[in-house]
Amino acid sequence: MPLYEHIMLARQDVSAQQVEELTAQLKGVIEQMGGKVTKLEQWGVRTLSYRMRKNRKAHFTLFNVEAPSAALNEIERQERLNEDVLRYITVRVDEHEEGPSAMMRKSDRDDRRDRDDRGGGFRDRDRGGFRDRDRGDRGDRGEHRRDRPPREAADAPVAAVATEE
Repeated sequence: MPLYEHIMLARQDVSAQQVEELTAQLKGVIEQMGGKVTKLEQWGVRTLSYRMRKNRKAHFTLFNVEAPSAALNEIERQERLNEDVLRYITVRVDEHEEGPSAMMRKSDRDDRRDRDDRGGGFRDRDRGGFRDRDRGDRGDRGEHRRDRPPREAADAPVAAVATEE
C-alpha cells in the first residue's frame, strides 16, 4: 500500500478540541477505506508566512498515512468542504520518518536562534549591502536622459520653416 504524508492547516479561531475531533473524523475515513494512520502529530498553533483567508495563524496537523489513493482523495474532498480547513497538502513518500518529525524536534527558541545566526530575511537589505550593490545590466540610469532634449521641447509641434526659392 502506498505511503503518504498529509498536513492540514485549520483556522486559528477553532479550538484545539475541535481540531482533534476533525483529525479523528479524517482518521476514521482513512480506516473505513482500508488504510491506517501510522503517526498523528499536532504541531499546535503556528504563525503563517502570509495571510490565508484573513488568518495570520493556524493549527498544524501531520498524518503519516498508509492507504489507497481513494482514501486520500476522500479526506481531501472533505477538507475542501470544511470551512475550518485553510489548506492541506498530501505528498507520497517512499518511507515514513521514524520518531518525531522535524517540527517537533526543535523548540521555538532554538528555531529563532538558528534564524538569527543565518541572518536571513529582509534584515540583510538594511545592512547597506543591498543598496551598495552594482545595478548590473541597467548601467548608469542617468546617462540616457542627458542626451535627450527636455520633455517640453520634444512634445512641441515642429514649426514649418518657410524657405525662399
